Amino acid sequence: MSLPPVSVYRAASGLVAQRGEDFFALPGSGFDSLFTAEDPAHWLAERLAAATPIPRPPDWLSPMGSQEVWAAGVTYLRSRNARMEESKDAGGGSFYDRVYDADRPEIFFKATPHRVVAPGGSMKLRADSNWNVPEPELALAINSSGKIFGYTVANDLSSRDIEGENPLYLPQAKVWSQCCALGPGVVVREPLPSGTTISLCIVRAGQTVFESSTTLSQMKRTPEELAAWLWRDNSFPAGCFLLTGTGLVPPDEFTLHGNDEVRISIAELGTLSNTIASTQP
Repeated sequence: MSLPPVSVYRAASGLVAQRGEDFFALPGSGFDSLFTAEDPAHWLAERLAAATPIPRPPDWLSPMGSQEVWAAGVTYLRSRNARMEESKDAGGGSFYDRVYDADRPEIFFKATPHRVVAPGGSMKLRADSNWNVPEPELALAINSSGKIFGYTVANDLSSRDIEGENPLYLPQAKVWSQCCALGPGVVVREPLPSGTTISLCIVRAGQTVFESSTTLSQMKRTPEELAAWLWRDNSFPAGCFLLTGTGLVPPDEFTLHGNDEVRISIAELGTLSNTIASTQP
């Protein structure tokens, strides 16, 4: 079912949809219901038809229910080059060169709901890492049947020195408390154009210390291809999110500091802003 773009958020009061400038409460609904619907766009259209407008809620929670978050890597040339450079002393650079050109992509587990930070929330750096960077990514919302039905903005916070020491340390370089952020909402819509822009801005003490942008056209693999690989011999009863990799990597001398603000914007989806905790855990 074709539907104009609708943003779906999670507020303290429950699920909220935004169509145009208007917000609507979707009582009795949660993100698990959206992700398990056979046709999420149709499910949403039916509920919007009976919904009444409400004032905009003051704050958004992370836009998910019980979904897992998975991620794909080395999907942009810039990411391949950065990860080859970070691992050169450990002899792992060729791994990333080979996976960039291979049929099988790199796909790994990223987060469970309790590790995901809401828009405006605080992310944490690993206490045993000295080289931490944000990774701005397009996140795919995929229903329980494996269909991509929506999109959101993601921050795949990563510890580059840990993975660079040994590629087998990837889970520790990617997964810890408050290591991922999603939001502000899931936009249910047709596929994004390849020219869609992704932008990253990092602000420290009121000054921009890094800013760059790229487009989805720089991805080597399509979202549909990545989703198909994730679903091979796997199942997600409540659906899942799949982060599609990053093409924006700060220079090697850069690492995040406490109190930094990270802003990630994707055209048509909005801006995800998060701060970095002032102290490491």
